[in-house]
Amino acid sequence: MRAIRIEQFGGPEVMQLVELPVPEPGDGEVLIDVSRAGVNFADTHQRENSYLAKFPLPLVPGGEVAGRIARGAGDLREGERVVALTGTGGYAEYAVARADSVFPIPDGVDDGVALALLIQGLTAWHLYRTSAKLERGESVVVHAAAGGVGSLAVQLGKPMGAGRVIATASSEEKRRLALELGADAAVDVGREDLGEALVEANGGRKVDVVLEMAGGRVFDQSLAALAPFGRLVTYGIASREPNRVSSGTLMRKSQAVVGFWLFHCLEREGMLRGPLADLFERAARGELKPLVGETYGLSEARRAHEDLQARRTTGKLLIDPSA
Repeated sequence: MRAIRIEQFGGPEVMQLVELPVPEPGDGEVLIDVSRAGVNFADTHQRENSYLAKFPLPLVPGGEVAGRIARGAGDLREGERVVALTGTGGYAEYAVARADSVFPIPDGVDDGVALALLIQGLTAWHLYRTSAKLERGESVVVHAAAGGVGSLAVQLGKPMGAGRVIATASSEEKRRLALELGADAAVDVGREDLGEALVEANGGRKVDVVLEMAGGRVFDQSLAALAPFGRLVTYGIASREPNRVSSGTLMRKSQAVVGFWLFHCLEREGMLRGPLADLFERAARGELKPLVGETYGLSEARRAHEDLQARRTTGKLLIDPSA
């Protein structure tokens, strides 16, 4: 089969298109004939070996796929359309996944939408419900609002109970998109006075919840804009600039900084299947419209990572392993 393999960690140039044997599923695993693989910021960290989890080389990257069951297990039947969390191995024509991390795709939902709702949709859902514990009427800042998680978080804000949703994005086009998706205000994330701009966008009041994945300056400015009893939920370090927070700062302002990593949901019963079903139902009702961005051929995986890290993309990025 065709696959992308990494033999040394580094930039996008380390991803090489190669021929590999089709993987063999073990006990409790299924083999998936991949129609689309999802591209996530975590994949770029995986490629650099800067992710929360470390992986041995050689490595086939890619944490999620959509396709059909090629070899089933349990209740999963051959030919069934599914979306799956793979951890690694997704950038290939065939991938293996644990049966408990494989979910049937409902009729009327295409592969791109299903992938947008898997890692990124589940992340947005848990940012609100599990980590921020959003209370009705609270204000929410969504950074990277035109991205995969951000565009879904903007749309979920009001249905989840937010009173005011403030988006940030790096371009005028992306800020317009965030407003179209339901944000009440959109702020240029590049502003030097970002913290003040967020407060201004909230009518002069500090904000209750911030969903943050950049790190560095954006994290610090967001924390400065947080109200007493506010929660900053961090789920990424796209800037590659980690932050330090003093306990005294949190105590003086009664604030919380909460980390979120979807991997931990794999270890807890009910944290994936139920929320994903909720997301599929919201999409079916038209309440949630995942943005599906560009589809890259497997041979273009390098360009997909370059575009993602350069912030040239919008919505969910996909890889077509047949191209």
